[in-house]
Amino acid sequence: MESMSVMAEDMGYDPRAGQTRDEKEGTTQEDRARDLGMMSEQLKNRSMEVFFEVGEDENLTYPWAADVDFNKRTELNCEGKTTTEVNKDINDLMEEGYGTIVLQNPRGMHSVGVGILNKLNLIVEGSIGYFGVGLIDGPNVRINGRVGWSCGENMMSGTVVIEKNAGSTFGAAMRGGDLVCKGSVGSRTGIDQKGGTIIVGGDTGAFSGFMMQRGRMVVCGNAGKNLGDSMYDGTIYVGGEVKDYGVDAIPAELTALDKAWLTRKLTQYDLMPEKGVDHFTKIVAGKQLWNYDNLEPNEKKLIL
Repeated sequence: MESMSVMAEDMGYDPRAGQTRDEKEGTTQEDRARDLGMMSEQLKNRSMEVFFEVGEDENLTYPWAADVDFNKRTELNCEGKTTTEVNKDINDLMEEGYGTIVLQNPRGMHSVGVGILNKLNLIVEGSIGYFGVGLIDGPNVRINGRVGWSCGENMMSGTVVIEKNAGSTFGAAMRGGDLVCKGSVGSRTGIDQKGGTIIVGGDTGAFSGFMMQRGRMVVCGNAGKNLGDSMYDGTIYVGGEVKDYGVDAIPAELTALDKAWLTRKLTQYDLMPEKGVDHFTKIVAGKQLWNYDNLEPNEKKLIL
């Protein structure tokens, strides 16, 4: 429940006071979104429908989700098992009420923890391979080793924290939650990101934030070439050097609200730089590609 409370506060709702942060501060959600560089205009042909209110007690879990107890803990040894067997064992243990599962000896296994649609504390003692913990909605995952390509792909909610490095396409098409790598990541981080927050403690490779649509990305180190290429919306923060910007990605003013959010978020995951956050560069969409399909061929050549 603590993680749900943190998530609610992130979205502007204070469960203790019973009111939104906007109501307390006298600002609108529109004002706050614009101050953070997030455009609230609806993108053409894309649904922005809100399916539930943040303050609701129901509709936050799936009707078939197992009732787990976080204090009920068990270990699962992956030695000699296939990925299918390990993922089935995780589901079976959740059905038995286990809310904390420790995976031992994963040995770089691919597709571990994919499709968990349940509250769960999942601790991985070791490194995993490609497509780890993708398509999840709800669990809190900590991986003590490294991860391969496409970790957290299409993640919907929850938290994933990787203690070491991650491969390319980290957080591809993610929709919500916090995806954190305390080391460095490969290229195309957050490609087609649709929401949530990606945090990288080290460097990120080329084409990070490519075609980003929503959400926020924080890179404490350096960013490779073509950062934010063709991004529609969202915000990228970089603490180090940016090799170059992609098409339609432009620097923006780092506001007091940005600094407060960065401070809180980086402190939460023990990634706060000693010199603070004032040196971060903020990158947003220039919005020149929003009407790209309506341009004449010659105009497209000028933009690209």
